[in-house]
Amino acid sequence: MKPEKHYIYMIAIVLFFILPLQVYSQEITSFTNPSEDVTLSFVQAGSIARINYRQGDLVKVGDVLVQQDDTVEQIRLAQLEAQSKDTSKIKAAELTLKQRGVDLQRVKDAGTAVSPTEVDYAELNLQIAELQLHVADIEHDLAIKKYEEAKSQVERMRLKSPIDGRIENIEIETGESVKALDNVVRVVRTDPLWIETNIDLAQAAKLQYGDTAVVKFPAPDQITVEGMIIFIPSVADAPSQTSEVRIQVPNKTNRPAGEQVEVIFPGKK
Repeated sequence: MKPEKHYIYMIAIVLFFILPLQVYSQEITSFTNPSEDVTLSFVQAGSIARINYRQGDLVKVGDVLVQQDDTVEQIRLAQLEAQSKDTSKIKAAELTLKQRGVDLQRVKDAGTAVSPTEVDYAELNLQIAELQLHVADIEHDLAIKKYEEAKSQVERMRLKSPIDGRIENIEIETGESVKALDNVVRVVRTDPLWIETNIDLAQAAKLQYGDTAVVKFPAPDQITVEGMIIFIPSVADAPSQTSEVRIQVPNKTNRPAGEQVEVIFPGKK
């Protein structure tokens, strides 16, 4: 083989093995996002009674962030709770039914001493007592349902955090009236951070869930963190022939979301 051809052949081999790795390991500019970002609203209008946290505070799932004035609703709730626990009508109906049964048996035991009409009357009273007990049971079940409904309504007057995170913004003040579905409080979670990065389909085809992605953060510290691929879409963007891959990155130093970062997908070992 001539030296020139040998040289060209060696270059071709190097390009064949190295270029794909370089493409696969190129840096892609992206931006960090909160892994969770929710804005909470009340489902009904009302006035704000309490704001339990301030902007920047850390909160846990279930923490009550903001409370509407529920004074009237609490009074009604107490009344409905008492009604839901009251079984006196059921007990009275049970005793009446028992008495009507005794009356009917007494009439039947009298034999020919009573007329058929008296027997029919006693049987009718027994049937009425059975219906009264049935109605008392229905009314009690309805009272329980009304109480549960009122309790749910009162619960909807408290905004609870659905995530562990930090309060990013509070849109209202104590004593202010809000409309239904007005933005009230925003909670974000930035540990971990998410990065949505668009990569070409050829590169995306080499990736799998759980693969490592290296993320380079900007100055001043310029740290490098290993992230993990947590989502690869099944449908690509047809015009650009790219796929938006989601990466999850730990954020123990509480870096803010929105930073520009460089993402590298190293080749598999």
